[in-house]
Amino acid sequence: MYKLKKIRLEKGLTQLQVQMKTGIDQSDYSKIERGLRYPTVEQLIILSELFGTSVDYLLDLTDVEKPYPRKTNP
Repeated sequence: MYKLKKIRLEKGLTQLQVQMKTGIDQSDYSKIERGLRYPTVEQLIILSELFGTSVDYLLDLTDVEKPYPRKTNP
């Protein structure tokens, strides 16, 4: 997941800092970044919120880094 590493480095975060901010185990996150395991849907949502982008961007389905407008609860 090339974009995960790219955006993490752009934000100036280490893998350990991502773990502390998200609760995603650092070794799991490292495997996700290296493409050795897939993130869960929950992890993708958490990471997209942390990095201020969309799940589609993290999955390399779009080159638009800006997130979609978030749904508001009625």
